[in-house]
Amino acid sequence: QVHLVESGGGLAQAGGSLRLSCATSRRTFSTYNMGWFRQAPGKEREFVASITLDGRSPYYIDSVKGRFTISRDDAKNTLILQMDRLKPEDTAVYYCNAGLILRTTVAGIYWGQGTQVTVSS
Repeated sequence: QVHLVESGGGLAQAGGSLRLSCATSRRTFSTYNMGWFRQAPGKEREFVASITLDGRSPYYIDSVKGRFTISRDDAKNTLILQMDRLKPEDTAVYYCNAGLILRTTVAGIYWGQGTQVTVSS
């Protein structure tokens, strides 16, 4: 069974930073394409970022390019989303996802529990 454990959400000021983590097993981390989605109040869940298994090719939604960085920590079997220059529009519940299709916005069937990110103006 695939388990995804998220952490790092919280409250930030506009222009600030947060670092989200998604920890999983070695087997899961080496098997499934992984990335991040988010869901703002009253809106549908949307794709944010994904990355190849070798960590060399990230893929982002246009609105976060240049501000967010997705990466893989192979030693800890952890997916990272470094969020810089945060905007109030980034406020959402952020979800880790495994099994997604690379270079697309198509999610896989495995989800983390979600972590709240709130950005004040």
